[in-house]
Amino acid sequence: MGNKLIITGALGLIASVLVGIGEYLLHYDALARFSESGYDFMQDIPASRSTLGHFFGVFGATLYPIGCYHIYLMLRSANEKVAFAAFVIGSFGFIVGAVWIGSRASIAALSQLPITPEITNLISLYEVRYETLLQVTRITTLVISIIFIWLTLTGKSSYRRWMAIFSPIALIIASFIVYAIAPALGKHLMPIALNVAFFVFFTLSLIHVAQPKLTATSESTLTDGS
Repeated sequence: MGNKLIITGALGLIASVLVGIGEYLLHYDALARFSESGYDFMQDIPASRSTLGHFFGVFGATLYPIGCYHIYLMLRSANEKVAFAAFVIGSFGFIVGAVWIGSRASIAALSQLPITPEITNLISLYEVRYETLLQVTRITTLVISIIFIWLTLTGKSSYRRWMAIFSPIALIIASFIVYAIAPALGKHLMPIALNVAFFVFFTLSLIHVAQPKLTATSESTLTDGS
């Protein structure tokens, strides 16, 4: 079990790094125009950078469901059925997210064309067809975060209770807070907030694997020994 936990957690961590690199290449804007309408933040991104980011993001995203399986393994001792539901929901969200990130290089190229009624119509269709997928990933991340917090707080999972503070959704919110407080730093986090969150999450999860919780029997033995 130990090796399986390490491998699945490490692949989840690698996913966060690869997709993070991909999204940074696809989305980072020195002017931090992320809150503006449309795709202004993509105007200065060259095609070569978008293409490289595309491949990092798409190939990296394929590893995220393995990371979700790691979460299931860590939570299942608290409630196997609910933990498995988190695995299914999380995997579904990341599969949908892989389709979304695979579209980003194309919308970057499309948004840089001279604006015509035809281009405007294509961008509108893109928003309906692909930006909707991003909402699915956000919702599934929220759902698995709620499940994670619930099962972690029971004290029966492989996580210590304090780990509930570091749910993926809480870590994503933390990136937004950093952006609000320190924009010069936050503008580097905003384009890759979800991946930063899962990088921190899987790092902490692997620490739990390396330093597992004491079982009730072990704790009792230590107490008797003292």
